Amino acid sequence: MGSGQSSEKFHCNRYLKRQGPPSLAQQANEGVNGMRTPNGCQPEGQMTWVILHKDLPGFPDDNTLQLNYIFPDGTQTEKHPHPGQPYAGLRLCAYLPDNHEGRRVLKLLDKAFNQELLFTVATKDGKDMVTTTFIPLKTQPDGGSTVDGYPDSDYLKIVRKLLRDKGIV
Repeated sequence: MGSGQSSEKFHCNRYLKRQGPPSLAQQANEGVNGMRTPNGCQPEGQMTWVILHKDLPGFPDDNTLQLNYIFPDGTQTEKHPHPGQPYAGLRLCAYLPDNHEGRRVLKLLDKAFNQELLFTVATKDGKDMVTTTFIPLKTQPDGGSTVDGYPDSDYLKIVRKLLRDKGIV
């Protein structure tokens, strides 16, 4: 970038030329690394949540729901890419506002998790690991949508639609 261009203009031009990062809807349609993942491929794991007494950007009057996902290292089954081979586990935190809509999405995510739809084992950078499937999760409390954070005014609506499309209502 030359001294006459601001980083904001650079990023804006990338988006206008459709060269920015994919939207949440595009990410969901592409699946994991461009692959569609079948239902029920989620390895053994745990989902818990807690309330944090701080707000998320865009939700100044609400506390924060922190969702915790833990998947230990394991061995792939016949529903994974390399049965019998090991995979790397995952520890992941995701965030939702603690309000009516956030609680609604939490219930839907819990239902999807229990139906083994949120995570799968996939190959990434030559390594088999647990990764998310079709639902993008907000893994940062702030920083905006380009870093999977807030503010993102459409996030809850998009997640509800993606889950509804998979039969989670």
